Amino acid sequence: MNAERVSRESNEMRPLRYSINVTLDGCCHHEAGLPPDEESMRYWTAEMERADALLFGRVTYEMMESAWRKPSTGTWPDWMSEWEVPFAESIDRAKKYVVSSTLSEVDWNAELLRGGLGQAVQRLKQEPGEGLWVGGVTLPLALADLGLIDEYEFLVQPVLAGHGPTLLAGLRERIQVELVDRREFRSGAIAMRYRSTRVPT
Repeated sequence: MNAERVSRESNEMRPLRYSINVTLDGCCHHEAGLPPDEESMRYWTAEMERADALLFGRVTYEMMESAWRKPSTGTWPDWMSEWEVPFAESIDRAKKYVVSSTLSEVDWNAELLRGGLGQAVQRLKQEPGEGLWVGGVTLPLALADLGLIDEYEFLVQPVLAGHGPTLLAGLRERIQVELVDRREFRSGAIAMRYRSTRVPT
């Protein structure tokens, strides 16, 4: 039984949500869009707080850790704006799972996800809770190909980047989705949340 079929067998499973910033022309590099502002950081803080755990590939995990891990001093650095602190606090304390074939250990309230990707994520989805969150580029593509992502949430930036990497490039099959939520920001960015409607075959 493949991961897609298993993932649709029970409505009781906690959903896996993929969230990312993306430009109008599909670039999902973390520096391609608008710089964070107070409104967008409040939005992402709420997203972190409604997830039971975060899933990262190695690159995203290391990038997030370097930016948002609380210093050993116990105080956030002076360069951080007051409106960034709630996001930093939220992601710092969140439970994290890391998918990596090169890391031998992780910390920062994290653990390595062992075994086959589909089976490992399926086990996480079967645990009680409200939902899981995944970010990054490479790992979400693999999870989408396995039919394991239930919601796609894109903060579309009013920017044309003119270069990649592009969102979900190389997806093996088309995924049908339905719009379930939409929110406009003062910056011109628009957050759109879609639910996967792909049915198992």
